[in-house]
Amino acid sequence: MERAELAAGVIQRAVWAEACIARPKVLHADNGAPMKGVTMKTTLERLGIIASYSRPRVSNDNPFSEALFRTCKYRPAWPRTGFADKAQAQVWVKAFVNWYNAEHLHSALCFVTPNSRHTGEELRMLAKSADLYANARAANPQRWTGKARNWQPIGPVWLNPERDVSAAGIRDAA
Repeated sequence: MERAELAAGVIQRAVWAEACIARPKVLHADNGAPMKGVTMKTTLERLGIIASYSRPRVSNDNPFSEALFRTCKYRPAWPRTGFADKAQAQVWVKAFVNWYNAEHLHSALCFVTPNSRHTGEELRMLAKSADLYANARAANPQRWTGKARNWQPIGPVWLNPERDVSAAGIRDAA
């Protein structure tokens, strides 16, 4: 059951858990009623969150959410026959979210977990990977035919990055 009150509660708990009251926040959501309801809008405003909604009739404008849902649906543990009840679904989703954030090495993040990126462990992990690969390459140069993988941090990630129109040229600005 989707309700604006439940969605607003989730957002409020997330802001408190992350202790990000004073930092600017943007919530990207779909155009569903719970996300556009008065309760949700009021909660977002009170928490200083700017709402960003999907474009009408476009389901794939949030690559991060799309990657999450695709990974979820194609996990071997995904129940092909559905869940018996809400409690079973909640247990499965909780385990999946923990795996996705704390164990799964994301290729788009240079094979670190979202949690390691979020907590600042990313730099240490990438340096360790770079050393490991450099040592392996030095020990077995014939095994390495191409360039070594780039183990540099990917830097900030933005859902809809602002374009520098003056530097991008007319073609990119359109």
